[in-house]
Amino acid sequence: MNKAFTKEDDGGGPERLPDLPISPHPNHVTPRGLALLKARAEALEAEVGRLRAGQEEAGDLTPLAVAERDLRYVEARISSAILVTPPEAPERVQFGTTVTVVDEEDREASYTIVGEDEAEPEKGLITHVSPLARALMEAEPGDVVDWVKPTGTVALEVLAVRPAEG
Repeated sequence: MNKAFTKEDDGGGPERLPDLPISPHPNHVTPRGLALLKARAEALEAEVGRLRAGQEEAGDLTPLAVAERDLRYVEARISSAILVTPPEAPERVQFGTTVTVVDEEDREASYTIVGEDEAEPEKGLITHVSPLARALMEAEPGDVVDWVKPTGTVALEVLAVRPAEG
């Protein structure tokens, strides 16, 4: 048969899914963020092992291919991680710090500056490359920063900076 009509990898395993995109930004991580990545890698390794063990009776190999792809992503993020230890007594907003701000309508909010894989905006964990984090970086209590949003610019006054919890 013509080689064009055969699978290149005929190892009997699932077809390899394309890798997930990797951010072009430096992969800064907090100690918590690195621990979360390592825990995710362990969980994915266990999932891949479980799926490989049951592969004979399962007809759909997609879950295994997805787990293997996700594991490759997490392993790449761990290998490129740049551990940044948060300051113990920060005087200004930095990676790994929590900042409390108040907006023009006297609404207070707190944000913790973390790595991309640790970010959960709904919980106040924002990535260091986000527009909000970039606006806040290096600000000190009493500073007013402009956060440029698609809906307009918001002035935020920095009330406090403290070490991140966790």
